[in-house]
Parts: sequence; C-alpha cells; structure tokens
Amino acid sequence: MTGAAFFDLDRTLLAGASGEVFSAAMTRAGLSSGPVPGEKFLFGLFNRVGETLPAMAIARQAVVAARGRSSAAVRAVGEEAVAELIEMVQPFAETAFAAHRDAGRPIVLATTTPYDLVKPLADALGFDDAVATRYSVGADGNYDGTLDGPFVWSAGKLDAISAWAADRNIELADSWAYSDSFYDTPMLAAVGHPVVVNPDPRMVLMAAARRWPTVNLDVSPGVVKIPVIGLEVQSLAQRFATPAAYPYARFDFAHVERIPVEGPCILVANHRSYFDVAALSLLIAKAGRPARFLGKKEVFDAPIVGQIAAAMGGIRVDRATGSGEPLQAAAEAIAGGEMVALMPEGTIPRGPAFFEPELNGRWGAARLAQMTGAPIVPVGLWGTEKVWPRSARVPNMLNLTDRPRVKLSVGEPLITTGRSLRADTKKIMAAISAQLPPESQERRQPTHDELMATFPPGYSGDPEAELTRRPGED
Repeated sequence: MTGAAFFDLDRTLLAGASGEVFSAAMTRAGLSSGPVPGEKFLFGLFNRVGETLPAMAIARQAVVAARGRSSAAVRAVGEEAVAELIEMVQPFAETAFAAHRDAGRPIVLATTTPYDLVKPLADALGFDDAVATRYSVGADGNYDGTLDGPFVWSAGKLDAISAWAADRNIELADSWAYSDSFYDTPMLAAVGHPVVVNPDPRMVLMAAARRWPTVNLDVSPGVVKIPVIGLEVQSLAQRFATPAAYPYARFDFAHVERIPVEGPCILVANHRSYFDVAALSLLIAKAGRPARFLGKKEVFDAPIVGQIAAAMGGIRVDRATGSGEPLQAAAEAIAGGEMVALMPEGTIPRGPAFFEPELNGRWGAARLAQMTGAPIVPVGLWGTEKVWPRSARVPNMLNLTDRPRVKLSVGEPLITTGRSLRADTKKIMAAISAQLPPESQERRQPTHDELMATFPPGYSGDPEAELTRRPGED
C-alpha cells in the first residue's frame, strides 16, 4: 500500500458547511448560548463562494473559546450531528470512495473541523481515518485552550497529511486529494493525483492553470457544471429548450406531471425518428430536471456532438461489445438519485417492422430496473418521423406552413417484478404502447413511399427481413 485518498469536508464531500449543523447541535447540548452575531451570514457566504480569510481567522480562535469544555461532551455533539450531516453528503461521493477501496487505498477525511466533532462522521461513512484540527485536553478531560498539532488548514493541512502519511509509510506522490478550496492548493499540489471538486472562484483559475481535473460529486461522473454558479450544462440548455426552437413542428405534451420531480427513475420511450431525442429533451425540460441518456457510441464518437452529449451526462453504449459497463454507469446514476432515459427498442424499426402495432424491446430497461428497483416512467412518442424520416439526413426545417404534429404522452410510473426480464420487457413496451394514439394499433399495409421513408439513405437490403431483426440492431 503506497497511496491514500484524502477528502476535504465542506463544499467537497458535503453540499455546504458543516459548521452550521455543529453550531446548532452545540446549542442544543448547552455547550454554547446560541449563534454568534453574523454567523448565519458567514455560513451563507461560505456556501456560495467558499472559504474566506475572516471566517478562517474565527475558526482559528475557536480553540481558545473551547477552553474548559468537556472533550467527551463535544464528541457526543459530533455523534448527535451525524444523521443530519449524512443527509448533506454528495450523492456520488460513495462512487469515489468505492473506486479507492477497490484499489486498496485508505480513504481519509482531511478537514479543518475539530477532530472530536468530525470523527463520528468519518466513522459513520467508513473512512479509515480523519486528519483534523486537534484540541489539547487536560488531565480533567477538558480542553485547555491550545492546539495539539497544526491548525489543519492551507499549509497546515499539508503538514498534517504529510505527518499522517509518513507514520504509515504512504507516499503522497501515489495519493489522491479532493478539495474545492483555493486554500487547499498546498495539499493538492503535493499529491500525485489532485482532484478539484465544486471549485471556489479562485480554485477555478488554479485548476485551469495547473490542468487539474474537476469533478462534481453531486452529479454523475463526466457531467460538466458551469464553475462558481454550479449549474450543469444540461440544466442551462433546458432554459432555452422550447418548442419555439423548432418552428417546423408542433408539439402536444400530456401528463408531464407524471415524471417525478426528484429521486431515481427510468424514463423509457419508443423510437420512431432521429428527432425523438429533441422531442424528449423538450419533455424533460418541461419536467424541470436533467436526465442521463443512454445513447449509441456513434453519437458520442461524432465531433462536437459527442463532447456535448458526454458533458450532459450521456452514457455511451457500444452494442457490439456486449459490455455491462453502460448499465452499471446508469445504475450508479440512479443510485445517486438521477433520472436515466433510454429507448428499449435500441434503434428505429425499419421496413414493415416500423408499422407493427406490437412494440418489441431489448432487456436493458428491465435489467436496469431489476438492478436498482427504480420506477419506470413510460413515454409514447408519435409523429416525429414526419419531422425527420429515417430516409432523410436532416429534418425538414422548411416546412413552416403545414407543420407535423408531434405527440408525447407520459404514463403512470410502474414497478417491474424483476423475476423475468422477458416478462418485464413486455410489460414496459405495453406501457409505452398504451400512451400512443389508437391509430398505432391499426394493422395496415404501408405504401411504397411510407415503407422507403423508414430506411436510411442508400439502403439496399431486403425489406421483409426487417420483420425478424432483433431490436437494437442496425
């Protein structure tokens, strides 16, 4: 074992300041008379812009104010605060923890917060240890108003983790460190693998200058957020996602309120056109939350478009490999409370199969529901092929007078049994089908032109063979 992983606490591991929670717990325990003047303002400022010198100067003097307090009573306050602090832990922190545990690296909490307050949280989260500011304790078990070691902040935090690592024969050059704060630059610069999390304004510049990777533990890995304001790219794009952006189509949305406003869920829809993703994006924007799309590798491999898809949290699927990694990534997103969207058919049906009333899907959605227990929200899409038929390389953007009508209807969330992937898939596809208009259930013979519109440009295969094509195959 040569490396470790050090995690800062506030605004890195937690979504905000732990100090406010500890302050309230101290008051309830009778160890303080209540918030100090200006405390709420300082915590609010910290949550918005990160650490400031005045706030850290106050924290540095807290050791003097603690003189005479029982160390055991403070540890009890830390225990009492654990439940509330766990609610503040970023949803994807556990993913980072697991990666280091799997690699055999100890995970260590590295924070300015006093050790007696924060050690119970570190234990509850499964940390191997905590490097934190320690107050000296007298023979009577009370704090004596002095520090036992460095004030674990900025250069002092580097000193503390260096001493911890040296005692355990751990190399900082092989270690990882996670922090949001510009003042943790010494620690990040000392390890071989610095990771910037939710950076404060100055750390944004520092990370760019030093080419340190930036992640956000409140969203799926790879999702890009706008620095400082903390808004993810997809959420920003949704603010401009409006039907007016597509003047060559009309949209009918039904039962959007059935999409949960928060919490894990799996959004599934049928596939009729290249325009489906645009239509679904409008629906999801109306629901007011981002989604992680599972998409074909060809989308992610395309210049510019691929980078945008990845930045929005898209999950790349290479069907040729049969890898389980995409579903695992989707399961991790769901475990973090996110919504995952996919089209169980895998690709647009073509030829006679496009006109079949019964929808056929692959098992991915059912398997994902089995893995996570998340509810499935079915969506019926209709009319997108009139905007962008598969036979066309681009949508018909010149049709402004007789615009096709695109219909999107959301069904009630359903829970699958998980006992049979085949049965669950049929249930999912039936739920999608139930959201389509009655004409979707009419069996009819398509015209030659209708049939040819379902094939990609240059198609030279056998149309009849499309009836037996496995869903998801190109």
